[in-house]
Formats: sequence, structure tokens, C-alpha cells
Amino acid sequence: MTFCLHNNDMSVRTTVHWLFLVFPFLLGGCATSTIESRKQERYNAFTELPPEQQGAVEKGQIKAGMNMDGVYIAWGKPSQILDGESSQGATVTWLYQDTVYEPHPFWTYQTYCYGPRGYYGAPYYGYSYHPQSYIRAEVIFHDGLVREWRRRTGPPY
Repeated sequence: MTFCLHNNDMSVRTTVHWLFLVFPFLLGGCATSTIESRKQERYNAFTELPPEQQGAVEKGQIKAGMNMDGVYIAWGKPSQILDGESSQGATVTWLYQDTVYEPHPFWTYQTYCYGPRGYYGAPYYGYSYHPQSYIRAEVIFHDGLVREWRRRTGPPY
């Protein structure tokens, strides 16, 4: 027995294609990283943190002296990792990026059909939104422990 799609069966073919494209996403779902999921991922590392650091991590906070696992559990995977050096020795800097969509207003015309005599354009004020990435936070490690950290409270503008 042969299953064949004819040219006039485009809607069936399109449906079959969409099912093959969407099905893996339905099975996998959208995985989001949360403090709880990261605690489970690195359970041993979390239990080895001092109690005051465990409390901070559970609130999404980091402290000077915390190790890399504690920062990972509290804030997640960094966007970038930079190696460096200071007068005290080698450093590692974790950068956390974020994105805002900056509005850019503009004047333009929207065209309407105006019967047999042609088209009519009406001006209107529109917006386009451009993504603007910025460094939301940085953590500097020395010997695997947080030496200092900084966090921006909002977008750069």
C-alpha cells in the first residue's frame, strides 16, 4: 500500500510538515532555569554552602566570598566569561547580559483604497522597537571565590 499526496492535497502536506516541525517542541517543552532547578542540578554544591550563603542563594542573592557554584545557583549561567589578572593574581569575570527593546518613533503613511480614483495615504505616528543589549551584572572571582560584584538595577537609559 502506498500513501501519496497529490498537488491538490497541499493542505494535508502543509499540516504534515507543521506536525513534524512542532512535535519535538511539544515533547520537550520550554526549559527554564530557576533557582530550584539549579539547586537540584548542583545539590551537593548547594548543601556544602554555609547556611547564610544558602539563605542568600535561595533569595537570588550573592555575597562576597561565595564560590562559583553558589553564584551559578543564585543567578544562573553567565552570558560571558572573561579571564583576567589583577595585582592579586588571576581573575575570572562572569558577565550577565539583558536586552530591552528601545522604541524608535517615526512618521509614515498608511495607504487606504479610495475607490476608482486611486489611493489615499494618511499619516500616522508609528514605532519600531530595536533590541538593545546591556551588561546587567558582573561578578569578579579571585581563587574561585567572589571578590566583588556589581548589578545594574534597570536598563542603561
